Amino acid sequence: MALPSLAVSPVSGQLTGQGMDGYYRDGRRVLSRCELLVAGEEPLVVQGRLTGADRARFVGTMRKIGERGPDPEVHMERLRSADGTEQITFRSSATRPLRLPVELRLGTDLAELGSVAAGFPGPGLQATVHGSGLRWSGPGVHAVVSATPGPADALALAGLLRWELDLPPGACRTIELRAGLERDNGGPGGAPGNHRLPGEARIPGPRTGPVAPRTRGDGPPRPWSAARLECDDHRADALLAGSLDDLHGLLMRDPAAAADLYLAGGFPWRCGLAPVEALWAARMLLPLGTRLAAGTLRALARGQQAAPGTDFGRIPGSLRDAGPHAPPSCTGIEATLLFPVVLAEARRWGLPDRETERLLPAAERCLRWLMIITDPRGSSPRGYVPDPAPGGPYRCETQAHAHRAALLGADLLDAFGSFDAAALRDWADDLRTRFRTDFWPDDGAGGRPAALLTADGRPVPHLASTTASLLDTGLLGGGALAPGLLDAAQTDQLARLLGSPAMDSGWGLRGLSAKESGYNPFGHRSGAVRVHETAIAAAGLAAAGHERTAGVLTKGVLAAAESFGYRLPEMYAGEQRTAASAPVPHPAACRPAAVAAAGAVHILVALAGLRPDVPAKTVSVRPPGTAPLGALQLTGLSVAEQPFAVRISRLGTGVVETAADGLRLGS
Repeated sequence: MALPSLAVSPVSGQLTGQGMDGYYRDGRRVLSRCELLVAGEEPLVVQGRLTGADRARFVGTMRKIGERGPDPEVHMERLRSADGTEQITFRSSATRPLRLPVELRLGTDLAELGSVAAGFPGPGLQATVHGSGLRWSGPGVHAVVSATPGPADALALAGLLRWELDLPPGACRTIELRAGLERDNGGPGGAPGNHRLPGEARIPGPRTGPVAPRTRGDGPPRPWSAARLECDDHRADALLAGSLDDLHGLLMRDPAAAADLYLAGGFPWRCGLAPVEALWAARMLLPLGTRLAAGTLRALARGQQAAPGTDFGRIPGSLRDAGPHAPPSCTGIEATLLFPVVLAEARRWGLPDRETERLLPAAERCLRWLMIITDPRGSSPRGYVPDPAPGGPYRCETQAHAHRAALLGADLLDAFGSFDAAALRDWADDLRTRFRTDFWPDDGAGGRPAALLTADGRPVPHLASTTASLLDTGLLGGGALAPGLLDAAQTDQLARLLGSPAMDSGWGLRGLSAKESGYNPFGHRSGAVRVHETAIAAAGLAAAGHERTAGVLTKGVLAAAESFGYRLPEMYAGEQRTAASAPVPHPAACRPAAVAAAGAVHILVALAGLRPDVPAKTVSVRPPGTAPLGALQLTGLSVAEQPFAVRISRLGTGVVETAADGLRLGS
C-alpha cells in the first residue's frame, strides 16, 4: 500500500481477476488480471513476500524450456509496487542461448474498491490497443497499461501482450509494466471515485488527465521519527518495524492542505479519513513526534460542525456496530471527545505553543459541545453523554472518553488563560461521583462496570473490552496521570475481570466475555480480539499497578503478531489459545489497519513508561518492574521534537540515553 494506490495478489503474484486481486488507484480497480505465462505455462513461484508496505517480490522458476537435469536454468523475479509499476526479470544460468515466449494476460472491470470488497465486481471490459500496451474504458474513466520494451504482439480482444525474448547464456531480460488511470475532462469520472463509508473523507485524486504513479520519492514523508526497538524478545523488534511500515502505507495528505498528513483507517473498508481511528492512531504515535497529531487535528478541525445548534462543535462520524446488546454507536461522538485529549497530550509531548494555539478554538468547540450535550436541563436529564441519539443509551466507554476530555481539556485551557477550566473540572468531579454508583451494579462478587445505561437509567451489565477505556485516564502535567472514573477497589476488580480466561483469549482481549449471551468469537464487537483495545488495556493496567496482567496481554498480542507475519489485522477471532493453535483471521478485518499498527506501537512503547511534560521541561520514566519482555532499548523516539532514547533493564529500571537539552528527568 501507498495510498491512494495499492495492489492485492495471492502469494503467487498472479492477478487472476478473482476476489480482490488487482491494482487500485483512488479507490478504482485499474487492473484486475495480470497473469504471466512463459512457453504457455505459469512459472513455479517458490517465494512471494512483502519487502515493504508498498512493494512485494515474487521469485519463480521456469520448466519445460529445455532443462537437462533437475536444476532450473531460468528463474524469474517480479518486483511489484503499489504505485502500479512492475518489473519482470528473467535470468538464465543455461550454457546455451534460449528464446522465451512470454505472455501477459490482462484485464479489468474498473470497479469501485468498495464494491469489489463486498463481493460485487463489475463485468470485464473490452480492451483496445493503446501505444505500447492496452486501454480499457468506462464511463468517464480509463485504465491504461504500457510496457517497456513494447510487445511484439498486442491482441485487444484477448487482452494479451506477447514477447519473444532472446536470452544469451548468463544474461537477463526485463519487462516493465506501468498501470495508470485516466479521467475525462469534465466527464462523470472527473471526481475521484473511491469507496467511502458515511462520515469518511474521499481518497484525494486528480480531476483530469492521467494519474502519475506514486513512488516513495514523491509520497508523503513519514511524520514520525525512525523509532527502533532492541529487545530480549526479538519478536517485539519485528513488530515495531512492521507496524511502522504498515502505517507508512496508510499515510495520506489532506486534499485541502497538502502539508497536513493523517492515517487512513485501513484496507479495504476505510481507505480514507476515518476520524476516530485517525485520532487514536495519532495519539498512540505521540512518542514518535507530534507532526502526525497536528496534521490530523487540523484536517478534522476543517470538517467540524460550524452551524449553530446542539451539534455545534461536533466532528462528523459514521455509526458502527456495537454488538448484540446495544444499538450502533457514533464514531463522531468519540472523535469529538478525543480531539481535545490528543491536543492536550501532544502539547505535553512537545507540540509547540503556536501550533497548539492554532488548534485551541476547535478543541474549545468540542468541549463546549460536551457541556451542552450533558446539561441536565437539555437532552440529557441524567448528565451523561448519550450515544448515539439524544435519548441515549449512555455507554460506559463514552463517559470515560468524556471524563478524560474534560480533565485534559481543562488542563489545556488553564495553560492558555481560559476561565472555563473550572467548570469542566467541576463537571468531571460530579461525573466521577455518579458513575461509581450508577455504572457499578453489585453482583455479590465485587461488581463490574455496566456496559451502558438505558434511557430510563437501567444498567446493562455485560462485560466487554470497551471497559478498558476506564483505565485510560490521560496525561496531565508533571508526568501525572489524570484521575479515573473508578475508585481503587473498582480498578482492582476490573483488572481481575480483564485478566480472566473469559476475557483474555491468550491472543488478546475478547470484545465480549465468553460467558456472556451473544458471545461470538468472530463478532466485530461480540467476541473478536481488537488489537488497539488490548493495547489500551495493557497500558492502562500497567499504569494502575497491575503489571503482570498487562504483561500477559502484551505477550498475547506479540504471539498473535508472529502468526500474522508482524502485520496485525484490525481484529481476529477470540478463540481460546492452546499449545498447538494459531489466531484465526477475521474475514472482514482491515489489514493493514491504522489502529492495529498504532496499537502495536503503543503496547511496546508503553514498556518504557514515558510520561513527558515538555512545557515544564521534564520527562518521567516509569517502566513496569516485571519487565515482561526482558531488557529493551528504544531509540529514535521524539520528546520536545528532539531525539530521545531509553534503555530498560531486566529488573525494570530505566536509563535515559538521549534527550533534548534542558529536559530534566522527573520523579
